[in-house]
Amino acid sequence: MNDDQKAPDTPKGLVNEGHTTIGERLVDVFEEIQEESGITGMSDYDIAEITDAIRDENIETVTELVTELSIQDTAELLQKVNDEERKSLFENYGDNFDPQIFSYLDSSLRKNLLSDMPAARVAAIVSDLDSDDALDILEDLEDDFQQEIIKKLSAKIRIAMEEGLTFPEESAGRLMQREYVAIPQFWTVGKTIDYLRAAADELPDEFFDLIVINPFYHVVGEIPLNRVLRSKRNEKIENLTLDSLHVIPAAMDQEEAAHIFRREGLLSAPVVDNDNRLIGVITIDDIIDVIDEEAQEDILKLAGVGEGDLYRAVLSTTNSRFRWLFVNLITAILASVVISFFDATIEQIVALAVLMPIVASMGGNAGTQALTVAVRALATKELSSTNTMRVIWKETLVGTLNGIAFAMIIGVIAALWFSSPMLGIVIGAAMVINLIFAGLFGAGIPILLNKFGSDPALSSTVLLTTVTDIVGFFGFLGLASLFLI
Repeated sequence: MNDDQKAPDTPKGLVNEGHTTIGERLVDVFEEIQEESGITGMSDYDIAEITDAIRDENIETVTELVTELSIQDTAELLQKVNDEERKSLFENYGDNFDPQIFSYLDSSLRKNLLSDMPAARVAAIVSDLDSDDALDILEDLEDDFQQEIIKKLSAKIRIAMEEGLTFPEESAGRLMQREYVAIPQFWTVGKTIDYLRAAADELPDEFFDLIVINPFYHVVGEIPLNRVLRSKRNEKIENLTLDSLHVIPAAMDQEEAAHIFRREGLLSAPVVDNDNRLIGVITIDDIIDVIDEEAQEDILKLAGVGEGDLYRAVLSTTNSRFRWLFVNLITAILASVVISFFDATIEQIVALAVLMPIVASMGGNAGTQALTVAVRALATKELSSTNTMRVIWKETLVGTLNGIAFAMIIGVIAALWFSSPMLGIVIGAAMVINLIFAGLFGAGIPILLNKFGSDPALSSTVLLTTVTDIVGFFGFLGLASLFLI
C-alpha cells in the first residue's frame, strides 16, 4: 500500500488499550457522556450515598449532594427513598428544592407531601410555577385545603386558579397555561419583534408560536416563530399566518386534544372559552404528559390497579384491589358452575381435570392479545365504524388459525400422554372453538363497551375472562361427554 492508499488515521481517543474496534469505543464514550450529563437519571449508588448520609445525620454531605441534583433527579430521589428518609429530606433540606420538582412527582406522592405542609408554604410553591403546573398540583388536594391555599395567593394567581378549577376534570381548560404570546393581526414583523424584546420579562419562559387575535380577542391565526424570524420587518403579520387554525375549546377532553396534537403534529395550540375568546395555550410538553397518563391509566385499568398504588398506604391499596378481585371471584365461580355440570364426566376420565386449564388459559391469553389491540386502537382513534367489522373479523380469523395450529400440537401431546387418540381430537376441537371465541370477543367486547359509553379498559378483562373460561370448559367437557363417555 502506497502513501496515497494509506488508510486514514483513527481519530484520537477512539482506540485505547482493551478496545479492538472504533464501535466499542464509541459505545463507551456515549455511556460516559450519559453518565456525566445525568441523562440516565440517578444511579442506585447515588441514591445510596445520599440515604447513608441522611442516616448518619451528615448535614453537610447531604446538603452538598442534594444541591447538585437537577429538578428531575431530585424528584426521582424523593420517589425512591422510604417515607422516613423522604420526611427528613423535606424537613431539613426542603429549602434547597426547586418548586418545579412537584411537577415531576407521582400525583399520589405529591398529594401526600403537600397535604402535610402548611397552606402558606404550598401557596408559595404554587406561586413559583407556571399556571398549568400550579393548577395540576391544586386540583389533587382536598377541597378545604385547596381553598385555604387559594386564599393565600396573590389576586392575579388566585383568579387564574379559581377559573381553572371551574373547567371539567381532564379537560383542555385544566391542561392549558395562561402564559402566552398574542399579537394583533394588523402589526408588522418589525413591531412584533420589538414588542417581544421589550416585554421579554413578561413573556412565558418557552413558547413556539405566536397567536394572532382581532380586537375582540378571537383567534384569527397562528404563526410559528421561524416564520417571523425569516420575514422582513415590514411584512404584515396577517400574511404569515398558517392556512389552518387549531383552536381547542376549553371544555374539550384532554385525550381528544392530545389526538389533535398527534394528528396535526402541533407544538402548541390556543384554547378558547365559550365565546371563542383566547384564554390560554396548550404546549407539547403538556400533551406528552397526557399521552403518558392515558396510556398508564389504560394499562392499570386492564389489571384492576389504581394510579399511585406504589405510594398508597397498604390498607388503601388493599381496599381498591379487593373490589376488582371480588368481581374476578364471581366470574371464577361462574366457570366452576359450568365445570360442576360435568362432574360425572370428570370422575370417569381424570385426564380431563389435568387438561382443562390448558384450554382455558390459551383462550384467555389469545383473547387478551385481541383485546389489547382493540383497546389501543380505540384510545388512538384508529378504530371507527368504518373499520370495526374488519378488525373484529381479522382477530377472529387470527384466533381460528392459531386455534388450528395449537389444536394439532396439544392434540398430539394429549393423545400420546394418555394413550387416547380421541382425547387428543376432543381437546383439539375445544382449543379451536375457544380461540375463535377469544378472537371474536377479545376485539368485540371493548368495541361494544366503548359504543355504550363505558370505559373498555376498565371492564373488558373481566368479561373476556368469563367468556373464555366458560366457553373453554363447556366446549372441552361437553365434547368429552359426547365422544368419550
